[in-house]
Amino acid sequence: MNASQEQDMKVDCGPDFVTLMWRESRPQADTSLLRLGNCFPTSFSAGEAYFYVDLTDCNFRRLVTGDALVYSNDLTYVASADSYNLAFTHPVVCAYDRPKDWYATIYDPVFKTYSLGDLQFNIGLMNDDFSGPAESTRFPLGSIIPIMASVVQETHQPLLLLLEECVAATTPELYPESTMYPIISNKGCLLESVSSRSKFEPRQKSSEIRLSLQTFTFAMGEEVFIHCKLLAWDPNGLDSTKKACHFVKGHGWELLDNLAQSNLCDCCESKCKSRRQRSVASEKHGMVQKAVIGPFTITDVTS
Repeated sequence: MNASQEQDMKVDCGPDFVTLMWRESRPQADTSLLRLGNCFPTSFSAGEAYFYVDLTDCNFRRLVTGDALVYSNDLTYVASADSYNLAFTHPVVCAYDRPKDWYATIYDPVFKTYSLGDLQFNIGLMNDDFSGPAESTRFPLGSIIPIMASVVQETHQPLLLLLEECVAATTPELYPESTMYPIISNKGCLLESVSSRSKFEPRQKSSEIRLSLQTFTFAMGEEVFIHCKLLAWDPNGLDSTKKACHFVKGHGWELLDNLAQSNLCDCCESKCKSRRQRSVASEKHGMVQKAVIGPFTITDVTS
């Protein structure tokens, strides 16, 4: 923990929360008009405003610098039109030692985080051994782009994370006229593994999936975004539409999570359909989240 004092402001930085006390010395100032990021005061009186907030709220910004993990925000006073008191902004900063096993879950453009109900989905570009975020967003043609996705669950039963579909595009949004390059389709079939070194890596945990994607000749030198559908699913409910399959040279299509059930991947050469009449991911078994990573650039090694 650390604390800072600036004029009438006292900040205490907890392990995952911040308390801030503002003592107002200006006459006729309205402490209800103070904001920490986009958060209103937790409580206020004529001369004080108090905030108790989580670091994940109020639009705190996160920055990794060397061995430090820094969260920053702004305390602002929004003056009314007829006020004698001027608007102001004060910086609010909390700095922590960076845990050795920590990597950013929000690291634009390398990492993105999405919330869906009480699930939190993360997807991002990683370094070569998946131990942290990618240090560069430029990848030479033929090199490997490590991609990792995960789901954080608090109240759910254990969930298996799958990549149902991924396409590359040159835009952060997909439009009918967008030029797209399919990477994963047909409900979890890694198409790129047929003609390249792309593959799913062995799982470290069920709620995480790792993809080694070999760069491809699409939009060379341009900004590229990868659009994916992430599926958090019942680990015991795998079928031909809920799977992670890649093509292994000399063996054919293999199921990442159980080689003995690789027949679930047979449909990767045709059309994968569920045997059940209905297979809606948002019902009892899981949740689907759309996610985008990028931009990154594929560079031509000969140029």
